[in-house]
Amino acid sequence: MNKKILIILSFLSGILLTIIVTNLISNKTIIYEKTSLNNSISKIYKATVYIENYKNDLLKNKGTGFIYKKDNKYAYILTNEHVIEDNTNVKIVLYNDLEIEAKVLGMDEYLDLAVLSIDKKYAKQIAIIGKSEESKLGDTIFLVGSPLGYNYRGSVTSGIISGKDRMVKTKVNDNDYMMRVIQVDASINPGNSGGPLLNINGEVIGICSLKLVDEDVEGMGFAIPIEYAMNHINELENNKEIVYPTLGIKVADINDTASLLSNDINVNIKLDYGVIVLNINKDKSNLKKGDIITKINNIKVVDKAHLRYELYRYKVKDKVKITYMRNGKENTTIVVLD
Repeated sequence: MNKKILIILSFLSGILLTIIVTNLISNKTIIYEKTSLNNSISKIYKATVYIENYKNDLLKNKGTGFIYKKDNKYAYILTNEHVIEDNTNVKIVLYNDLEIEAKVLGMDEYLDLAVLSIDKKYAKQIAIIGKSEESKLGDTIFLVGSPLGYNYRGSVTSGIISGKDRMVKTKVNDNDYMMRVIQVDASINPGNSGGPLLNINGEVIGICSLKLVDEDVEGMGFAIPIEYAMNHINELENNKEIVYPTLGIKVADINDTASLLSNDINVNIKLDYGVIVLNINKDKSNLKKGDIITKINNIKVVDKAHLRYELYRYKVKDKVKITYMRNGKENTTIVVLD
């Protein structure tokens, strides 16, 4: 009797290539995984931790983190600042359900990053740090985290990179601020914050940070590029204050009518971007009240949140070129950052 074999190739969730072989005579189905994320997940799973933030013995917040380094004494964990802010103690739950106390070494609100430490003996695995710069639109990604908290710790979700270099507006200390982030369509829920975003090779390329929440929005999550975090890791590990530079001026968005009226400023040029100089705090600046700043080092400034983000990429005493409009004419000046 001739046996007939039916082979079907199908993509599950866009990433798992499965071969389903059906023997039509015996009516049995055998499923073989030709390509799976299991090997990549094994490179990060034991390095991922669940985090609980306590304030006076009351659970205040929860999230995820990952061990990115260890030395002769300690293992170091990266997470989001908003996960552990305003804590009196932080508890870590490891992959094997062991619960231990962690020490907060340093954190920063604008970076939304924090570094914790634990005894090195608890680090059974160290995350492999990759490069988000090498990732492309449509690349397969996955993340490991703790959606909704303790009961779902160690959950894995997957998807693709939906966008790069997205500028998302948020607030820090009541100040508008922009974050440059990676957009993904993988499920991100409360508790995933601070967890690793990984490429198909199991390398960390980002840190899950936020998502858009709206009844009309689905599948829009964002992660901080890993390079952004590693550029500041020394300050965070050593609890050094990260000093952000300023131009020595006060500004308002170009469409902030109330601020312009209260400062007796009249804008007689049509622009849909830029910021207005309200007053000058720095004597050496060539800028004047009423000037419209349009670019910093040739990058167009959208609004004051974007200006703050671009400034914070530099250090105190760095020189930047400011392009501005005055009396309908474009000018440039060099400013040494305070």
